[in-house]
Amino acid sequence: MDRTVITSAKRIVIKIGSSSLTGSAGSNLDATAVEKIVTVIAGLKARGAEVALVSSGAIAAGLAPLKLSSRPKDLATQQAAASVGQGLLIARYNQAFSEHSILSSQVLLTTEDVVRRSHYQNAHQTLSKLLSLGVVPIINENDTVGTQEIRFGDNDRLAALVALLISADLLVLVSDIDALYDAPPSQAGAKAIHEVHAMEEIDSIALGGAGSAGVGSGGMVTKVEAARISTSAGIPMLLTSLSQSQEALTGQEVGTLFHSHGVRTTARLLWLAHASTPRGRLVLDDGAVTAIRERGVSLLPAGVTSVSGEFISGDTVELVSQAGEVIARGLVAFDAGEIPQMLGRSTKELAASLGAEYERELVHRDDLVLL
Repeated sequence: MDRTVITSAKRIVIKIGSSSLTGSAGSNLDATAVEKIVTVIAGLKARGAEVALVSSGAIAAGLAPLKLSSRPKDLATQQAAASVGQGLLIARYNQAFSEHSILSSQVLLTTEDVVRRSHYQNAHQTLSKLLSLGVVPIINENDTVGTQEIRFGDNDRLAALVALLISADLLVLVSDIDALYDAPPSQAGAKAIHEVHAMEEIDSIALGGAGSAGVGSGGMVTKVEAARISTSAGIPMLLTSLSQSQEALTGQEVGTLFHSHGVRTTARLLWLAHASTPRGRLVLDDGAVTAIRERGVSLLPAGVTSVSGEFISGDTVELVSQAGEVIARGLVAFDAGEIPQMLGRSTKELAASLGAEYERELVHRDDLVLL
């Protein structure tokens, strides 16, 4: 089995889950687990790799200090736990990295930092500069202020998008499960799948939910989705456990390697395709559908026949054919209430009757992704 894509990777994103860091629900951070993943990262840096760490655990780390016995269901309490736990998490990491003479930093992201062009560029520049300076950025979703509508939803998906954001050579998910299995791992006869060359190979596998510790938000479903995002954009993904991470990252046949098969694209377009929540729909005439699919043009008001939903400029909308097929997603440039008066009209006509600010695209091609 050829695993040179692992051993030759120069820029690596590693994500570690809550259950790997905290053990059972309500427990404190496991210092040994933190030291283990830090030692693995120190080894990668010693061979010349740049490493960004996406770390879950902020909410889980805040449970015990708040005397909570399990992960809260409501968003407000989750945010409170994240606020308490994030500082504890970073302090532990900083201490562990300092023992290897490695400087680490904290980076908290929301979906705005991936989707909005100015935010995206700033996040890319900041992370790239930190890596070039030898710093290990410790990245988490900004759970303390994120609303349900603007959250990534889980750190597996966040890690995949960060890998695209910084043009990583490898994405590594460290979980409490050591590999992808062809059946639930607790089931007798279940076998580990060590290589996946195409996502279609695993379509028939039953995927589990969140881990047994009860402190995470993901599960095997979100890990496979992260693999789908990263591999479709040209970045291989390795799934392994904390106990086997050292061996897996030296190319040994442990864990599951998802081979890349696509071409690299931007994180913001991958977010649009895989992680965004559409707020409305624009129904396109046949000519607009053909133009977008075959020529990669922007969507103009003249090609839209109807609009539905409640959204504002910058929200995600679906672009739909007359037959109801969703052909693309994009970031719309106008509020829903402005669009009905624009339908079927040219931009020049709109500028003449409504003003110069209407002489532009409904969805720019740079903010549009085909599905």
